[in-house]
Amino acid sequence: MRIALVEDHARLAELVRIAFERAAFGVDVFDTLASARYWLRRNTYDALVLDRGMPDGDGLSLLAGLRNEGWSVPCLVLTARDAIHDRVEGLEHGADDYLAKPFAVEELVARVRALLRRPAALASMHHAVGKLRVEADAARAWVDDVPLRLAPSEFRLLVTLAQAQGATRSHAQLFDAVFGPFSGTSRNALEVTVHRLRTRLREHDAGAAIVNERSLGFALVATDQS
Repeated sequence: MRIALVEDHARLAELVRIAFERAAFGVDVFDTLASARYWLRRNTYDALVLDRGMPDGDGLSLLAGLRNEGWSVPCLVLTARDAIHDRVEGLEHGADDYLAKPFAVEELVARVRALLRRPAALASMHHAVGKLRVEADAARAWVDDVPLRLAPSEFRLLVTLAQAQGATRSHAQLFDAVFGPFSGTSRNALEVTVHRLRTRLREHDAGAAIVNERSLGFALVATDQS
């Protein structure tokens, strides 16, 4: 899963990024509304964390524009303002939740998880392939009753493939979902992550496998259990 974080305070953005990555989320950070607007229209995200006080305007203007275009991704708004009318204004512009600064990063992660557990979002959060079960919102996977221990990058890869429901995802799509479109990580890292996840699934007899579709990309499919 990937979070878009729109926050111009570099130190706060780094603390939030680290907290989400420890919780197996990928994070892309944008320090202006203009850059966020450009990439939010081109990339796929599971949630948006949006600061109101940005150098090029009020974050709510970005959110209102996205909502008017039919953008339905859950959004939590961060703000230094805590008056009732400010919270109401945020909700009226399309926010799903509101968190006043200063805040504990653990609470922010928990609130985003809660947004992803809402009925409208759950359809894309819970998946079953073979004996494998994946709950993206809770960052957990298991085979039968045995937890599947995965590195954060392996889990993001698993979620991306599970969300595709057997369809092939290209190398570029998977790399962006796992490492982010702005990552300096080597492209070979995706192949390494695929290999590690394949090994985990095989070791746990998951009844699911990652297949390579004629060099176009990868897909997660159920294997014959007979």
